[in-house]
Amino acid sequence: MSTSEQMTIVQAVNAALDDAMALDPTVFLLGEDIADGQGGGAVKCTKGLSTKYGVSRVRSTPIAEEAIVGAAVGAAIVGMRPVAEIMLMNFATVAMDQITNHAAKLRFMSGGQTHVPLTLRMMTGAGFGTGGQHADMLEAWFAHTAGLKVVAPSTPADAYGLLLSSIFDDDPVIFIENLPLYFKPGPAPVRGTRIPLGKANITRTGKDVTVIAYSRAAVDALAAAQALALEGIDVEVIDLRTVSPIDFDTVLNSVAKTGRAVVVHEAVRYCGIGAEVSARISEALFGKLRSPVERVGGYHCPVPFAKVLENEFVPNPARIQAAIKKTVKGQEL
Repeated sequence: MSTSEQMTIVQAVNAALDDAMALDPTVFLLGEDIADGQGGGAVKCTKGLSTKYGVSRVRSTPIAEEAIVGAAVGAAIVGMRPVAEIMLMNFATVAMDQITNHAAKLRFMSGGQTHVPLTLRMMTGAGFGTGGQHADMLEAWFAHTAGLKVVAPSTPADAYGLLLSSIFDDDPVIFIENLPLYFKPGPAPVRGTRIPLGKANITRTGKDVTVIAYSRAAVDALAAAQALALEGIDVEVIDLRTVSPIDFDTVLNSVAKTGRAVVVHEAVRYCGIGAEVSARISEALFGKLRSPVERVGGYHCPVPFAKVLENEFVPNPARIQAAIKKTVKGQEL
């Protein structure tokens, strides 16, 4: 497929699942309403796949996250490559025992003899008025758990390439899909191209400050950088793509060049991924930074339902610009 063509993340996820299933008969899907008989998924990410591959490989399940993840872990242990869908990321809390005590730790508990090639797809993100129990970004929980890889793409091409790599990784991967980005078109991937996990992407080069982000925040950070270019502030933007493991080589090389850093994520700022990134930058580059590392994230509260409050909760381009100006010019937020 030519990269001049456009595609949405929904289409990219569908294409990655399709290609993975075509490549390897051990790949199968399970989750609520994912078969065509039940609509092909809540946002149609799996549309057409059960018709093509059969309901034995695209299995609609009851509303039971514990059972979905438990079955997927068991299948992975015996040599399958399950891709399990948790319809909304908040609902992963129901299956945290299976995720953190079983999927994440079986390799360690077996002395490396047992692999768990499991991919858990999770949809989330504020912006649609779904409220405090349906829109949390909980990636820090999973990144804190040894044994899990955590992926959060921001573009259709990245979603395709990272999902393909996740499915064929021998360790469990949490794959986070941001709901507000689902239908935003972007350049289509070259089919079959995999993007390595743990490798960040510099989406804009600059000399004055480095902004580190991922998922929806990476899109907003790029918009903020483009706006600030008109004011003479040259921003380098890094899209982490994978938040566990984090590509600290790319991050530290960039910040060493610019001398300034702003870390942005939609998740609550308190104890978020940004805190780890900020700490690592400060540890590695102490004495070389031209200003303190700034962090921009969601406020320490549940995602609001009211639209005006929800809009304020998300770290939008205006808030990102303010943080950049503070670190570059010493302006207060």
